[in-house]
Amino acid sequence: MNILFASTIEPAERWIPLLEKALPQDRFLTSPREDVEIALVAAPPDGVFQRLPRLKLVQSLWMGVENLLADPALPRNVPLARLIDPGMVNAMSETVLAHVLDWHRHHYYYRARQREKTWDRLPQYLPSDRTVGLLGLGELGTHVAERLLPLGFKLCGWSRRSRALPGVQCFSGANGLEELLRRSQAVVCLLPLTPQTRGVLDARAFALMPQGGCVINVARGAHVAVADLIAALDAGRLAHAYLDVFETEPLPPDSPLWTHPGVTVTPHTAALTEPRTSIPMIVENVERVRRGERPVALVDFTAGY
Repeated sequence: MNILFASTIEPAERWIPLLEKALPQDRFLTSPREDVEIALVAAPPDGVFQRLPRLKLVQSLWMGVENLLADPALPRNVPLARLIDPGMVNAMSETVLAHVLDWHRHHYYYRARQREKTWDRLPQYLPSDRTVGLLGLGELGTHVAERLLPLGFKLCGWSRRSRALPGVQCFSGANGLEELLRRSQAVVCLLPLTPQTRGVLDARAFALMPQGGCVINVARGAHVAVADLIAALDAGRLAHAYLDVFETEPLPPDSPLWTHPGVTVTPHTAALTEPRTSIPMIVENVERVRRGERPVALVDFTAGY
């Protein structure tokens, strides 16, 4: 089978040797051909899909697919699969856990006091005093919940459809979102970006949260209304924000987020796709296509993820 590797960001030399070892009977290409049956893509070059008339599967190399779905050339009659990478899922949980603990133990505050050479203590809280709200209860949200629960935090979760997770108070729908925000001192955004979730963390959302909470956005930059976030931080409504994703990346040098004392910026590194842990899923989908079976982790074009 001819498989195309097409990405303007992911380096082919990092992937193709491992793919060739895992799928020695297949041929991996870096230029489109008419006999390509599977395309492995991440920010593919313009014009790729028009040159693949026999395509049977588009396999994303990333978990997020909103940019692919926004491409008018993406063939809607060909299945599109997200990449559920165990290594990436684990890395995301590590990042969220680090940020939650940084806020919970006031380390963000003490770093600022250190720069001022100020000895100042804040009250200590138990994890059971804190409620962490997870926006998104898919693979990422579920894994994050499993990491936070043993530490003793109270957990709420919100998803588009009703879910049930052990130890997590689950909500759905517009009313459920408001209830989660009212309860959660820390809100973690793990949502896919869709028209319905764009700007979900805005002035109204921040006003519903308890005073002194934090926002952790490791999903997509467009989930957060930046001006509203800065206003909430300046007013003391929020204590801190941890932002890993932004509408414009790299974050422009003149963005106020770089220097705002209430913001921790990281350069979209919360979780990176790891070939060593993600290739087994690619192999599974290649073999499914070879056998004429339905691939896993297919995207619902209507829902947008």
